[in-house]
Amino acid sequence: MQPNNLSSKEINPLGSLDEWEEDLLERYPDPEKIATAKSTEAYRNYEEPARDTVKEFYRLNHTYQTYDFVMQKREQYLAFDKKEMAIWDAFEFLNELVDDSDPDTDLDQFQHLLQTSEAIRRDGHPDWMVLVGLMHDMGKVLCLFGEPQWAVVGDTFPVGCAYSDKIIYSEFFSANPDFTNPAYNTKFGIYEPNCGLRNVHMSWGHDEYIYQMMKDHLPEPALYMLRYHSFYAWHREGAYEHLLDDHDREMLKWVKLFNPYDLYSKCPVQPDWKELKSYYTELIEKYLPKTLKF
Repeated sequence: MQPNNLSSKEINPLGSLDEWEEDLLERYPDPEKIATAKSTEAYRNYEEPARDTVKEFYRLNHTYQTYDFVMQKREQYLAFDKKEMAIWDAFEFLNELVDDSDPDTDLDQFQHLLQTSEAIRRDGHPDWMVLVGLMHDMGKVLCLFGEPQWAVVGDTFPVGCAYSDKIIYSEFFSANPDFTNPAYNTKFGIYEPNCGLRNVHMSWGHDEYIYQMMKDHLPEPALYMLRYHSFYAWHREGAYEHLLDDHDREMLKWVKLFNPYDLYSKCPVQPDWKELKSYYTELIEKYLPKTLKF
C-alpha cells in the first residue's frame, strides 16, 4: 500500500512517466535500425543526463515493492472491476496521461503506441506483434486510478526471493523489508529451482497488468513481450537463470525482438490515422473483444 508519510511529489518523483524510458536509452542504446527519424545519439538529449528524479524513483520502487505489496495490488486490480470500455474509448482514457515534458515527441500516448506498432508492421512482423506494439503501454492507466509512478513503471524484478545485483540501483533494496526477511532473501526464496517465470511473482506495474488483461487473447510470444519487456535484469543482464525453464529461454528471443521498437520508434511525425484506421480496426476485431475491463 502507498506510504502515508510521503507527499505527492515524493510519491511521484519523476517529472514524467517517460523519464524511466529516457534513462533506459542511456543505459541500453540498441537502435536495431529502428530509429529512423534522427540519430540515436539525439534521443533523450537532456543538458543534464543524470537526473536525480530517476534515482529517487528507484529508491521508492525498491523500498516499497515488497512481496506483500505485489499480492495486495494483484488482489486490488486483477479483478478488473474498475471500468469497462470499448477499445477506442480505452485509448482516449489513456490519453489523459499526455506528457508535455517528453523531449522526443509532443504526441499523445496513443500516437506513441501507434508509432511503435507501425515500426513493427513496417518490418514485416506478425500482426499479433503489431498489436503488442499498440497495446503494450495500456497498463499505464493504473496512474489514472491513483497509483504512484513507482507502482506503474520502472524496471521489473521478481519478488519473494533475493534481489539480483544486476537490477538498476540494487543498493536501495536494503531498505525493503523483504531484504532481511528469511522467507524471501535467499537465492530461491519461495520458489523452486528452474520453476519457470510463469510461477514467479514480478514487481507490480503496467507490464503485469496489461499481460493479465491480454492473456486470453494473444499468442504466447506476445504475452512474454507484454509481461517481461521491463524485466531488464533478465533480458539484458542475464540474471535469474536459476528460476528459468526451457520455455523461458525459448521465449527470450521475442522479448529481445520487441524492446527496441518500444524505445526507438518515437519521432515527431504523426502517423496518418485516416489511412491506418481500417487496418487497426480489423486487427483489434481479429484478436480482442469489443470492450476491455480495467
